[in-house]
Amino acid sequence: MSIRGYKFCVTEQTRFEKLVADAKKNVTEISPTDSAAKLKSGEATIVDVRDKDEWDEKHIPGAIHLSRGTIELDIEEKFSDENAMIICHCGGGGRSALAAESLQKMGYKNVRSMAGGFKAWKAAGLPTMK
Repeated sequence: MSIRGYKFCVTEQTRFEKLVADAKKNVTEISPTDSAAKLKSGEATIVDVRDKDEWDEKHIPGAIHLSRGTIELDIEEKFSDENAMIICHCGGGGRSALAAESLQKMGYKNVRSMAGGFKAWKAAGLPTMK
């Protein structure tokens, strides 16, 4: 497509975006405010699946860190109860959807992905810590 000599390329979703879109069809998303309420009540644990440097910069108070790269290896050590409510979050909601889908495939029955990730958490004015 060309407008006034400028070429624009209208592309399909990237492979990552397609993977995330497919994962989101299989997982339940939860808002940051609902996630905060479930964390506060002790009903759920928030698992930050971002990289360690992202976690070190700022994270959600009370969350635990299990990076996306190793969550499948480490999850059973932290959560032996497959009925525990686990809310995964990342920076924007993509990696957490992939992690949540993976945990469901491993037999965890009460997994959620935080819609909008850490960006949405901060935009909602919810607390963070270093």
